[in-house]
Order: sequence, then structure tokens, then C-alpha cells
Amino acid sequence: MFGLLGNKSGSLVGLDIGSSSVKLVALSKSGQSYSLEAYAVVSLPPTAVIDGNIQDVGEVASTIEKAIKVAGGRMSSAIAAVPASAVITKRIEMSNAFSEFELEDQIKVEADQFIPYSLDEVALDFEVQGPVENNDNLNRVLLVACRKGDVEQREDAINSAGLQCQVVDVDTYAVERTFPLISSEQRSADYLIGVVDIGAATLTLNVFKGKEIVYSREQAFGGNDLTNSIHQQYGMSIEEVEQSLRLNDLSPEINEMVVLPFRGTVAQQVSRSLQFFYSSGAHSELSALYLSGGTATIDGLADQLSEELGITTKMANPFVSMAINSRVNRSRLERDAPSLVKACGLAMRGFEG
Repeated sequence: MFGLLGNKSGSLVGLDIGSSSVKLVALSKSGQSYSLEAYAVVSLPPTAVIDGNIQDVGEVASTIEKAIKVAGGRMSSAIAAVPASAVITKRIEMSNAFSEFELEDQIKVEADQFIPYSLDEVALDFEVQGPVENNDNLNRVLLVACRKGDVEQREDAINSAGLQCQVVDVDTYAVERTFPLISSEQRSADYLIGVVDIGAATLTLNVFKGKEIVYSREQAFGGNDLTNSIHQQYGMSIEEVEQSLRLNDLSPEINEMVVLPFRGTVAQQVSRSLQFFYSSGAHSELSALYLSGGTATIDGLADQLSEELGITTKMANPFVSMAINSRVNRSRLERDAPSLVKACGLAMRGFEG
């Protein structure tokens, strides 16, 4: 069930269960082209998911049910993801003489050497990625491990909402999957492109070279700070604040007194994250920066970052080249698209063999 090996039949709904909301994306595919059939963004109670861990399965299941109704589709199967911070990954080299069953046993032996807890507590998966360069007798194998509880929480919430949880992926892989849709410009394979995900509780910088992430760093900072400030200063409920931020209909006073200063803080945090990246090794400058996540939709943030960082900064939109179902509100999708990047990547996973 975990990671790279889930059995699928047909397409799956992508469900991104975040700290403040559930994002749902339903895609269809014809040839190599995807179409967006439906999507939904529904707020979660503040204590339902904390630090990537589901604290209240019932509340999350109820929110998923609402998302299904908002999307308006008949949906049966879904794919979710655990945060990369909850996952241990390791690339190893294994003989290609092993049968599939022998390889599974050898993988467990390897995993037991570097996983800091009992294998009985672990959801373990692997993917054979092909032969080792200059040695046809060895295969490159990606090993992925996560506590079973992190996987089972998501399965329980999804199954309780009336869907069947077919696969639990890793959110980083979902972002990698959507990257070609986000950054469609023709660039040298050596160019470095940054994707900054600014969610409710975390800010994550992923740097791509070609189509693969070569650097990733997560820090504790997100839109919850803004939501709580408005909630405390103006007496709005958390849900009202989040809805108003999403629809960009806060009063001019709140925008000037709270949102604009917070936007400056976001810019500082993104700049700080980039400084860590540049100091981590001999890296060239980023060629472009894309913003994803719900907090990234603050008006003017991309322009401010472009000006302050000297890097072309755009909003991530994986649907820009897709056909859009006529029932989807296009103007709202334009605003919601950056927050749907992971859910889109999870839905795309449903079409992989």
C-alpha cells in the first residue's frame, strides 16, 4: 500500500491532507494529455492535523466527504501522501540475480541496518530503478520507509469517508510529478529551478535540476501565523479567515495592517531558505522560482519576491495546459491552482503503470 507499489485500476482521486485543509483533484487522461475534471479545497478544524500527523480521523474523514460533495463527482478510489519529513529514503545497489521474492527479503535485511525502529512498526517499499552505470550485474534500488501509523491514519480517514485508499505516496514525489506541467519552458537540463511550497505550517524549498529534486529543505513557518493574527485581532473565526484569504475578500484595513506586513515576512523566509541552499554547496543561481501552497496565493507575493531576490518568480499552476471541465469555475481555479500542486501530482500517480 505504501509509496511506490500500490495496485491500481484506472484513475485515482488525488487527496492532499494538509494542516489546514483537504485538497482534492480528479483528472482524466487521453494519450499524453491530462484534463481536470473536478477539484475541491475544504478547510479542516485547527487541531485535526498537527505537524503532518492526523489527530482526529473522524474530522478528516468528514472533511474528505465534504470535498467529494464540492467536487460533485462519483469517486471510489484515492491516493494520498505522507510528508517527506516522515519518510526515510535510501538508494542502494543490489544484484540483479535475485528473484522478486528474494529481493524483498534482501531489502528487509538492508532496511534493518539503517531504520532506527523495529521493522514491525514500518511500512516499507522499494522501486528498482534500473542497472548501475558500468555494471550490468547490479540494479539501483530506491528504498522508502515510514512508520505504519502515518500510513494507517490516512487509510483510515479515506476509507471512513467512503473511498478506497489504493496508494499512499510521498508528497515530494507528487511535486516531482507535476514539475513538467508547472515549468514548461524549454531550458537547459543544467538549469536550477526552485519550487517553494508555503503551506499552513511549513515552508519547503525544492530545487530541481532537470526533472529531479536535487535539494530539499523544510522549515517551520506558514500561513497559520497570518490566520491566527487576523482571528485574534478582528474576531473572525478561523474558517472565516481562511475562506476570506482564499477568495481575497478581506477588508482593506486588514490587508494593510496584517496581510502586507506578513507578506514581507514570507519574502524574508523564502530569502532565508535560498541562503541555506546557496551555502549548502557549489550551486549556481536559480533560473526561476515557482510558488505553491495556500499561503503562496497572497496577492503581490510573486512580484515582491521577483523584485527582492532578482529571480523571475511565478505562481505554480499545473493546469495551465490542461483541458478544464466546463463545471469547474476557472477564475477560482486560477487562484486555487498553487495550493493544488500536490493533489494534482497524486492524481497523476493513478495513471502510472
